Amino acid sequence: MKKLIILCVCFACTFNSVRSQEKTGAKVTVTVWDGMMVAGYVDKGAYVNFGGPTLKFIKKPWNFCFGILPTMRIKEDRVPKDAAKNSIVTPTAGFGFTITYKHIVFQVPFYYNPKSAIANGKWHPGIGLGFKLY
Repeated sequence: MKKLIILCVCFACTFNSVRSQEKTGAKVTVTVWDGMMVAGYVDKGAYVNFGGPTLKFIKKPWNFCFGILPTMRIKEDRVPKDAAKNSIVTPTAGFGFTITYKHIVFQVPFYYNPKSAIANGKWHPGIGLGFKLY
């Protein structure tokens, strides 16, 4: 039952969008999922995301987006030998800018690393490249 609910929510979010038309032929769109896969580099590690809720300006064949990026970050903790480590793959969310040209995606995300015993918390910019499915 739980899997069915998750599947239904994902399906509904895929087709959910609100659009407005301007006189210039450009569109401003709010989407829940933009159908893209992006991999990139941030803070001495990698990330993978599939887009998220965005505010999108469309001028075919270009899209300019600003939004939230639910992400899986891949980074190994560098800690003393006997200290506890975080998992190498961790879920996180950030925000960022995405530019698409036809099916090519370029992304500049920002992710926050929380305060730890050896470092203050701060935001880290990244860079990514990906593919837009539709």
